[in-house]
This record gives sequence, structure tokens and C-alpha cells, in this order.
Amino acid sequence: MKFYLKKSDLYDIYEKLLAGERISEGDALRLFETSDLNAVGALANLVCQRKNGRHATYILNRYINYSNYCILSCQFCAFSRKKRDADGFQHSIEEMIQKAKEAVDLGVTELHIVGGLHPSLPFSHYVEMLQALKAVDDRLRLKCFTAIEILHLAWLAKKDVTETLLTLKEAGLSSLTGGGAEIFHPDIRAAIARGKESAEEYLDVHRSWHQLGGRSTCTMLYGHIESPEHRVDHLSRLRHLQDETGGFTGFIPLPYQPDNNEIDVRHPPTGYDSLRTIAVSRIFLDNIDHITAYWIGLGTQLAQVALSYGADDIHGTIVEEKIFHMAGATSPQLQTEQEMISSIREAGRTPVQRDTFYEPIKIGEETSEPEQPVDSAKSSGDPVLSDS
Repeated sequence: MKFYLKKSDLYDIYEKLLAGERISEGDALRLFETSDLNAVGALANLVCQRKNGRHATYILNRYINYSNYCILSCQFCAFSRKKRDADGFQHSIEEMIQKAKEAVDLGVTELHIVGGLHPSLPFSHYVEMLQALKAVDDRLRLKCFTAIEILHLAWLAKKDVTETLLTLKEAGLSSLTGGGAEIFHPDIRAAIARGKESAEEYLDVHRSWHQLGGRSTCTMLYGHIESPEHRVDHLSRLRHLQDETGGFTGFIPLPYQPDNNEIDVRHPPTGYDSLRTIAVSRIFLDNIDHITAYWIGLGTQLAQVALSYGADDIHGTIVEEKIFHMAGATSPQLQTEQEMISSIREAGRTPVQRDTFYEPIKIGEETSEPEQPVDSAKSSGDPVLSDS
């Protein structure tokens, strides 16, 4: 059944999307503020299928947090610990090598590695860690470090950011993670992550990495004390940098987890808010090809629904996740490949195993060749939209 937006105040946005035009920050704010979630979702689904057809991707990856000791004390963070804390931890390189070997045996193609800003490890430790992990299997992609970690490593190395990144790249670094973006607006950043890098510093780290030929993901932590205007500002800064460098492979909206931290959030993100945020992100970030529904934060069922609200990726197997679970996430620690394939198929999408850069490795058995993205101008009609 088809419904049209001709009576809706979103119809002009629909026309822009059909024409392949970019929506404005004001348009994005209207999408955040409208009560018609189904319309926003349908618009996002239109954009998503134009870019990616009916494919939905997943990755076989393993998370390894090398340490949660950190010199910072971000108000939102439930992960970091001081050396005096009984539940702090630090993995040796030998322990990480063992985890990497276990991952290879499971068919994992990517190690996702982040940690706190360790108070005493030297820069050489991180270089040796990358080299040792890459030696386990040269096919492993090492997706490591947030922007603030890179700034910390540059300080340790007494090098500028570009020199630091080049050294890490030569040691085996494949991609930067997108973590640590939080919300870029300085007022919100000061309230939830006082002492952390600024928005400009975060973006400059990724700019420098992209200029070296590297690729990375980007994120936004939503659902705490920010407003829709702050979210739009955040997305706009990411879109601007992507216009400049083209280095972001995907965007991952991260729902705030409210437990075990210093921020008093009475209304953490609901499923409704999460679907809206994913949908608006898909529509606004027209120059970033992929949007991930992060099942660790959303739960597997809502991540599955998000595939109809603009997401085209449900992330990975993960194996062990600490940061979100220490903040109160109740999702499982891992998903099997078959569970992800089943979820994607049930949502009416074709499952595609991807690599770190969202390139396909294996396409669902029911499809013999890659499906072509949808050309909306040639499709058989309008998406399902509400005229309310």
C-alpha cells in the first residue's frame, strides 16, 4: 500500500530526495521534530536503497580492549579506571596475540582495538602491539584507536599527528575507529566529556588519516543532554569533512547507556528515538555510503527493525564488548554469523559479509551476483509514506 506526502510538511524534503538534492540543516531539524516517524523512516529507506539496494552487511570481528586505565575522567564514561581501582585491567601483548589467534580460528577478519589513555605505557608499546598482531595473520585488518588515543600517542611519541599516524600505519594499522566523537557542540562536550579533545581536534585527526590514504568510521553519542539542534550540528560537521576528504566509510549512531556514570539522564534514548536518529542520519549524510545499526547498543531486534529505517549494516560478531556493557547494556556479548544472517533475511534484506572498508566478502547464498542499487527515478513507485 502506498501513501503519499502531498499533505505533509515533509513533502518538499521528499521532492528533494527524489531529485537527488542535498537536504539542509533546517530540513534535518524538521525531520527530528516531526511526529511522523514512519514518514521519516520511509524517506530514509528510499535513500538507503538508492545507495545500497537491498543488501545489508555484517562483519566477522572481535573487540579487544587492551586496558581501561585512563588519565581522563569523562563524566559519561563507565569504562575508565585508575590504577588504584580493583576492577582495572591491562592485557599484555602476549595475551592480545592469543586473543587474535582465537579470532583467526573463528574466521574473524577484523580486530577492533581501543582502550583508555594509559598513564604509563610508552609509544613503543603500541607500535610493538600492532606489529605483533599483524604478524598473527597478515590478512587481519587492525581497526584501532579513537581520535583522543591518537592525540595521546602523538604526545607520547613527541611527534605531530600525521607523523604518529604514519608510524602506526607502517606498523600495521588498517583503519581508525570512529569512537570519541560524542557530541561536537562545545557546551555539551564540556558537560559530558570535560578535558577530552575538542570537535576540531577529533576532526583534524581523521582529516590527517584520510590525507594519508586511510579510511575510518565516524560516530555520534545521542540520547543524553543534547538537543536535536546539537545533533544536526554534529552531523553537519561530519558531512563537511566528508565533502573535503571522502575518507569516512560509515557512520555509527551510538545510543547513550545511562548506568554507572556521572550524568543524570532521566530519559535515555528509546527505540523510537533511535530509529529516528538512524533515519535522519541516513537522509542527511548523503556523502557517507553506510549507516550502522549498532546492535550492542540497540539490541538485536531493534537493529533488525533499523534496516527498514535507513541502516544497511548491523555491525559484527564482536565476541567480547566491555565499554557499553560496563555502562549498563544488557545485549549479548556476541552474535554468531548465522544469527546475523537470519536477522537480515527476516528483515527482507540480502545478507552480505563485509570487510573493514564495507567491501563485500560473501553475498547471501540466495543471490548469485551483487544486487544493483536502486535508481529511484526508475523504480516502480514511491516508497511507503504517511500523508498525515
